[in-house]
Amino acid sequence: MMSPRIRSFPALLFGILCAFLSCKVHAAAPHILYIVADDLGWKDVGFHGAEEIKTPNLDKLAAEGARLERFYVQPMCTPTRAALMTGRYPFRYGLQTIVIPSKGTYGLATDEYTLPQTLKDAGYSTAMIGKWHLGHADQKYWPRQRGFDYHYGAVLGEIDYFTHSAHDVLDWQRDNKPVKEEGYVTQLLGKDAVKLIGGHDASKPLFLYLAFTAPHAPYQAPKEYLDRYKNIADETKRAYAGQITCMDDEIGKVLEALDKKGMRKDTLIVFHGDNGGTRDAAMTGESKVKTVPCDNGPLKAGKGTLYEGGTRVPAFANWPGHIQAGEVKQVMHVVDMLPTLAEVAGASTAKSKPLDGIDVWPAIAEGKPSGRDEVVYNVEPFRAAIRQGDWKLVWRNMLPSSVELFNLAEDPNETTNLADKQPEKVKVLQARAEQLAKESVKPLFMETAMQAVFSGIFGPAPIPTDENPATAEP
Repeated sequence: MMSPRIRSFPALLFGILCAFLSCKVHAAAPHILYIVADDLGWKDVGFHGAEEIKTPNLDKLAAEGARLERFYVQPMCTPTRAALMTGRYPFRYGLQTIVIPSKGTYGLATDEYTLPQTLKDAGYSTAMIGKWHLGHADQKYWPRQRGFDYHYGAVLGEIDYFTHSAHDVLDWQRDNKPVKEEGYVTQLLGKDAVKLIGGHDASKPLFLYLAFTAPHAPYQAPKEYLDRYKNIADETKRAYAGQITCMDDEIGKVLEALDKKGMRKDTLIVFHGDNGGTRDAAMTGESKVKTVPCDNGPLKAGKGTLYEGGTRVPAFANWPGHIQAGEVKQVMHVVDMLPTLAEVAGASTAKSKPLDGIDVWPAIAEGKPSGRDEVVYNVEPFRAAIRQGDWKLVWRNMLPSSVELFNLAEDPNETTNLADKQPEKVKVLQARAEQLAKESVKPLFMETAMQAVFSGIFGPAPIPTDENPATAEP
C-alpha cells in the first residue's frame, strides 16, 4: 500500500509547478483600451492639479491605477504615434522630424510590424477610433491596412471639430470609406466606441485604440461645454477647457459601456498624451490662435521641444486587481508599450524589427524597476536629446548652436545648465547621439520638403476618395 507521503508527492509537485507557472504567465489575455489625448498640457488634468478644468473620470482611473509620472513620448504627434505602433524610435524609419503635413505623401514604412498586427496574431479583435496621422495620401498607410479590423475617424493631424474637414476637404472615414455626418468630433468618437463595445463578443479579447483629437487646435467646443466654463474670460482657454471636459465625459461613457458589457474588470486601460502641451503659438498646428491655452505646470517649454514640457506627459494604467494603485516614478517611454502589451497579451514580437522598447509591466503593475536607463528624446540632423540615468543632454547644432546638460534628479524642471561643469558627461552623451545619428534614416519630411515648399505644404490634403481611390484595399 502506498504511503500517504508518497501519495502526496505528485500533488506537491503539481502545486510547485503551478506556482512556478503563475509567476511566468499572466491571467487570460485582457481586453485593452488604449486612450491617447492630443496636445494635452501636463497640468490640464485634475490628477495633476488643474485648477479650473474638470476631469473626474480620468482622475478616478488615475487614483485607482498606476500614475506613470515619468512617462515619455516624442515631442510631436506623428513621431509618438509611430513609436507606439512599432516599439521603435522614429529616427529608425524617417518619422522623427515634425509631423506628416497635409501635402505629405509619405507614411509609416509598410515593412514595420505594428502593435495591432502583433495583437491580432494573438487572437485579438483590433479596432481604432480616432486620429491616425501616420500617412494619409495612400490607403496603404491607413489603419485598416496596418492591422486594424475596424477604423472610424480621421487620418490627418488636424480637422475642424464640426465639419470634420481640413482645407475644405472631408477627412472622416469608416473602414476606408468617407462618412458625411453631423456632430462634434469628440462626441462622435465616444459614441462609436460605446457602440463597438456593446456589439463586441466579450469572449474574444479586444484591443481598442481610442485616439482623441482633443484638445488639439482648432480650439472648438459645443455650447454646453463653453457654458460650463463661463468663468474663464479668454475664449481660447474656455474652449480648450471645454474640449478636455468633453473628452473626459466621453471616456466616462466608454467606461459605462465596459461595465454594462461585463468587460470592465477584464480590461487594461492605458491613457497618455501624444506630446507636451503647446506653449508656442507656432506649434498649435494650422490654426491661428490668439492665446496658447495649455499649462505644463513646472515643466520646461512644451510641444515640439526636447525639454520635459514637450516630452513628459500625463499618463496612467488601470486594471482592477492587477495593477497596484499609486504613483510610479520609474522611467518609461512610449516605445515600451508594444513589448509590454505583447507580454500581457501573450503575443509574440518575433515579426517586429529589433525593438527599442522593453517590457515595463513589472514597473506599471507593481512599481518595480523598469529596467530603462536610457531615453532617446529624439535624434535629428540638427538636434538631439538623450537621457542616461539622471543625466540629460539637449544638443542643438543649428546656429546658434547650444549644449545643455541637466541632472533631472536634482533639477527636474531643467533650470540649471551643468554642461561647463560636467564636460566628460557631455562627451559621453554626445558620443551616444552621434552613434544613433549614424543608425538613423534621413527624415522623410526633409526629403520631401523642397517639393512641399513649391507645391504649398499646407494646401489641400490628398485624401483618397471614391472617385479617385488609392490602390490598396483592406
